[in-house]
Amino acid sequence: MTNAFFGNFDLASLSIWLFWIFFALLIYYLQTENMREGYPLENEDGTAAPNQGPFPVPNAKTFKLMHGRGEVTVPSPENEEAHRRTDLAMEKVAFSAGNGYPYDPTGDGMVDGIGPGAWVPRRDVPELDGHGHAKIVPMGQTETFRVSAGRDPRGMPVHAGDGAVVGTISDMWVDAPEQLVRYLEIELDEDHGGGKRLVPIHFCRIWGGKVKINAIYGKHFANVPLTKSSTQITLLEEEKISAYYGGGILYASQDRIDPLL
Repeated sequence: MTNAFFGNFDLASLSIWLFWIFFALLIYYLQTENMREGYPLENEDGTAAPNQGPFPVPNAKTFKLMHGRGEVTVPSPENEEAHRRTDLAMEKVAFSAGNGYPYDPTGDGMVDGIGPGAWVPRRDVPELDGHGHAKIVPMGQTETFRVSAGRDPRGMPVHAGDGAVVGTISDMWVDAPEQLVRYLEIELDEDHGGGKRLVPIHFCRIWGGKVKINAIYGKHFANVPLTKSSTQITLLEEEKISAYYGGGILYASQDRIDPLL
């Protein structure tokens, strides 16, 4: 009588080798799927980067967007071109150095969109929830939300980083699905531009009966990017507004740009 095949075969060894092969293929698949946007890699000046990584760029795949917002194909040269900014007013600090050295703005760092004020040209449409409704809405135009804890900043004066009083808080914009305050709405005084501007809540400090915004100074509030609608904010508008305040942290004054020592 001859022995059965599995009598001398190590099933445990086969199982562990099958697992390692599956795990390696899974890593390869996930890494290539992660390369659908932003690849092939480029240098800051738009030329192809010398190190593209060990994994190849995946084949193009078309995704159907929810709520009738069309389709998007990635990776694709057209999609990458639409999200590439070529009008950046900047120059490399060390021209003889390789990649990784910083760039300085050649114009107004508050609006040039580089460094801490960098923004991406996202789609100029509001972000939607699972039901197709705008996620971020003004609290004053909905009866669903109210302030149940903490301080209600509406009516408080707004103090800029230089101490100037630029206006008052007129409303709060909330992320309805997440039930979080995302923006405060400022009613600017006429001598600071007038009209309404939004400020991300993370740039605000509510204390002592006032709202302090240290990122920018009083003279900068008039140039805060506007929204097309008084009831909605688009993905592109969110990028530009947040970037403007972020840029002010470094570029609002020369004292912030200069070294501390």
